[in-house]
Amino acid sequence: MLCPTLRYIEIVKTVKLLLAGVLVAAAAEMALIEPAAMVSRLSAKPAIFHVGPGVLYRAHHIPGSVYAGFASRPDGLEALKTAVAKLPHDREIVIYCGCCPWDHCPNVRPAMELLKQMGFTRVKALYIPTNMAKDWFDPGFPAEAGEAARPAK
Repeated sequence: MLCPTLRYIEIVKTVKLLLAGVLVAAAAEMALIEPAAMVSRLSAKPAIFHVGPGVLYRAHHIPGSVYAGFASRPDGLEALKTAVAKLPHDREIVIYCGCCPWDHCPNVRPAMELLKQMGFTRVKALYIPTNMAKDWFDPGFPAEAGEAARPAK
């Protein structure tokens, strides 16, 4: 029989493994787009929504993207719902956050789930493994600075 401390450590390890499995399964159900592929899609003008911290969006964001608020909060989900309300359900939509490592992001999954519930059929999440700085801006992918928000067409 394990001592209480070792048993606790084993339980924590098991919970972490289960959580990692759930995150991998959730990511597998999402349609993802890699940064380089996203750059090639910019000319097609998909509707792009930033669903993370406003301070990140205001500093730099993907050209043509619209700030939709923190999708991990009810008011952010309402803002996203309003932002996409007039879009056709077959419109290509890409959401992104980039506030933290992909497996810790609290914003992408709720945004994806909301758009799926609303009936949008061509929604992808920009896969940002580490954060926007490392995975988008440092490699030199297109960026805009400032607070300019563009309505989705």
